[in-house]
Amino acid sequence: MKIARFRRGDGPARLGRVDGDTLTDISDLPGVGTSLREILPELDSLRSAIEAADGPVHALSEVVLEAPVDAPQKYLGIGMNYAAHAEEARRAGIPIPTSQMWFNKQVSCIVGPHADVHKPRVSDELDYEVELGVVIGQRCRHVAVEDARSVIAGYLVTNDVSVRDWLAKLSPTFTLGKSFDTHGPMGPWLTTDDEIADPLALSMRLTVNGEVRQDARTDDMIYDVYEQIAYLSQVMTLEPGDVLATGTPSGIGAPTGSFLKVGDVVRAEIDGLGAIENTVVPEP
Repeated sequence: MKIARFRRGDGPARLGRVDGDTLTDISDLPGVGTSLREILPELDSLRSAIEAADGPVHALSEVVLEAPVDAPQKYLGIGMNYAAHAEEARRAGIPIPTSQMWFNKQVSCIVGPHADVHKPRVSDELDYEVELGVVIGQRCRHVAVEDARSVIAGYLVTNDVSVRDWLAKLSPTFTLGKSFDTHGPMGPWLTTDDEIADPLALSMRLTVNGEVRQDARTDDMIYDVYEQIAYLSQVMTLEPGDVLATGTPSGIGAPTGSFLKVGDVVRAEIDGLGAIENTVVPEP
């Protein structure tokens, strides 16, 4: 299934099942409502009703898509997790981590799949990072690698927008440089795990104004999504709706100074999951 959060006009956010270029409103189904995060643990039991729903149908072009997961408790990202990207960083003088390197993106950075991204007033080093987003579906701790897929609700496309000088110079951790408002676009919807044969064999691409900047496959990950869940769950309880950004491939702007400018249109897409597209605008 593909489940989206959407709005029509000034109305509240609702949930819909995506079928091609249309969306069927499922919010009035018993047990569903308007919070995707709250129903994630029950998706399997709700599946038949959601798939059979015949509520109001809207064209995707007539609604505003919101970030699929409402109010996630955690948004975590892993750094330098693609082999080619790690080599790219090494050539730039950045040491390659010897273990998984995680950071927080504050959840206040999250915006929808077509929302504007702000170019900060305080930086000219705005960068892009297409990433596979994994959404946790079950509360879990100490998950074995071989069991990790069982706690995944589904996947989405993320752009881990980064402010490079705040990462490298002004902040002792990655958190500030990763957490500017609007720097967490994601979507366009949640694609449930059963629809993806192998999340480690997906093609991903990012373009800026139509120019390809990143083009890779998820099998270039150093630590795959199951190893990531096992590692994190040794430290913390993962909750339904938590989002894990699983790393970006080579081709980011920093090594060549090709940073984003006002007016740039950034499109990130992953096979089977759809695409998000965001325009860079000045920070108000």
